[in-house]
Amino acid sequence: MSSFFQQAQEAVGKEMTRARWGLGLNGALLIALGVVILVWPNISLYSLVIVFGAFALARGVIGLVAAIASPVVRSRGWLIVNSLLGIAVGVLVFSNTGMSALALLYVIGAYAVALGVIAVGGAFWLPLQGTDRLLLVLTGFVSILFGIVMFAKPGAGALAVLALIAAYALIIGLTEVTVAIGGERMLKHALQPPARRRAADAQPQPQH
Repeated sequence: MSSFFQQAQEAVGKEMTRARWGLGLNGALLIALGVVILVWPNISLYSLVIVFGAFALARGVIGLVAAIASPVVRSRGWLIVNSLLGIAVGVLVFSNTGMSALALLYVIGAYAVALGVIAVGGAFWLPLQGTDRLLLVLTGFVSILFGIVMFAKPGAGALAVLALIAAYALIIGLTEVTVAIGGERMLKHALQPPARRRAADAQPQPQH
């Protein structure tokens, strides 16, 4: 009986690890997108289309690879949906590299709304708890709000739109990476008294 429970715990642990890896890689790609826009403020429309298409396609492919590697249907399904969305957007963008600025903003807005809906669903579908679940829900709502702003204010000015896209990418990316690392665990560790924190750090880590 104990062996059965140990196997169940190991399966849950593997599911969590793969789901967090997929989420963390997606977050890292968003951070990279935000950094590229910040260090390249005079990016041309064509270059922005290529960069965004490459980002969406890479996010989709990496997530799909993580989904295929996951033996657990629960996390695999969420990763597949998330990944297929990125691949579809990437293919759409690369097949229309001459799209107008307005069309690109609408594509980015629609992608953000879809990502937000998927993130909110993933917060309850993935094996997350407490702070991690709350962070992913907030990520979803911020993404949806960003998408709505893109549709409502598409002509707010090139620099303002680029700044908004960069801020969105950095905020969502950092949040996803935090959840992937384990935001709840990090928060509990930070709130521990210094003496208890040092004692916890001094404990030997279990060997895998």
